[in-house]
Amino acid sequence: MSTLIDASLSHAEAPATAEATVEKKTFSVEEIHALLPHRYPFALVDRILDYVPGQSAVGLKNITFNEPQFQGHFPGKPIMPGVLMVEALAQVAGVVLTQMPEMDKGLFTFAGIDGVRFRRPVVPGDSLVMTVEVLWTKRGRYAKVHARAEVEGQLALEGELMFSVIDD
Repeated sequence: MSTLIDASLSHAEAPATAEATVEKKTFSVEEIHALLPHRYPFALVDRILDYVPGQSAVGLKNITFNEPQFQGHFPGKPIMPGVLMVEALAQVAGVVLTQMPEMDKGLFTFAGIDGVRFRRPVVPGDSLVMTVEVLWTKRGRYAKVHARAEVEGQLALEGELMFSVIDD
C-alpha cells in the first residue's frame, strides 16, 4: 500500500493577523497538497470540511466518472475500489497527523488496517464524507485513528488505521 504522508513537508501556515488566533477549520485542495505528498491520480481528498487540531478531521472526496480506476473497476458498473477509499481516509488522517507537533518528521506509512468493513458501494456522482478521529499516538512515531466514510448519511465503510513514521 502507498505511503500516507511526508511529515517533513511544510505545515499549513496560519495567518499573521491579530484576529487569526482562531484555529483553521477547513482546508482547500491546495492547502492539503502543502501537507501531503500525494498528487494526481493518487491525491484522494478534495477538501477538509472540519479540522480539530490533534483530534479529528472531516474530509470530502467527490467521486467522478472520469477517474482512472473506473476504466477497469468495473466496465459498465463503476464502483470505487475499497482500497482507494481506505487510502482516502488515510490521507484525511494525514492532515491531522502532519500538524501534530509531537509527531516525528518523516514519511508516514500504513502499519495496520484493522476491522475495516464495507457497507455500501460508492459510485460516480457520490460525495464521500470521511471522518477520522485520533485514538492514540506513541513515541511520536506511531498513531492509530478510527475512520469512517459516509455517502448521503449512509455508512459506506469504517475501521481503524495505524501509521508508522519511517525516516526520509
